[in-house]
Amino acid sequence: MDRPRLRGRIRVPKIIFVRHGQAQFGQANYDKLSEVGHEQAVALGKAIFEQGITIDHWVSGDMVRHAETLRGISQGMRTQVSHQIVTPDLNEYDFTGQLNARFVGSKAPVGLHTDRKTHFRALRETLALWQNDKILNPPESWAAFETRLKRAQQTIFGLEGDTILVVSSGGAISKIVANALGVSHAKQVDLQLQIKNASMSTFIYSRRTGGFFLNAFNETPFVSAKTQHLLTYS
Repeated sequence: MDRPRLRGRIRVPKIIFVRHGQAQFGQANYDKLSEVGHEQAVALGKAIFEQGITIDHWVSGDMVRHAETLRGISQGMRTQVSHQIVTPDLNEYDFTGQLNARFVGSKAPVGLHTDRKTHFRALRETLALWQNDKILNPPESWAAFETRLKRAQQTIFGLEGDTILVVSSGGAISKIVANALGVSHAKQVDLQLQIKNASMSTFIYSRRTGGFFLNAFNETPFVSAKTQHLLTYS
């Protein structure tokens, strides 16, 4: 089957950030995709293929769920991954470590790491404390998190090509979205908690000025009335 071709459109350099597919929430090893997560990644790749998009550079964090998502996307696109960059600068913050650090010396809520409602309520509160340096001995400081994501942006913006696909995680992607929009730390957390698994957030950027602008946020083109099971947040 021939790849669909886009005609009559101005090609603007763009970066597509993809959150990894559904991982193993509540399991001992979160850092791998669930069966649904694998299905999401392939389905997203098929949707990208149908849009006639070709990828000039592939970039990801070095977590297992990032690699598995990237492979699934390439499978769905019927293409081989080339010109790939893997960098830990795009990794997620250690949310388990942050939660544990917050509750050192105090009683953690029951179900902190296994019950979704309890987990995400505590995570929202914990992120606000972390952003304001109010967690003692966190696994990573907020300043360090910001610094490595700025470094990741610089790496990505230095790449040639019309389309760059980046696989990362919700916290990292929401921070880059927040940078583009110039919103507060609190709004960044709001953005993070609504990013769907295997969703695309697309930026256009200028190599001449270094400016980058959010063009689309949190898209899941593979979700339809027949594939509602592929719509997940965790």
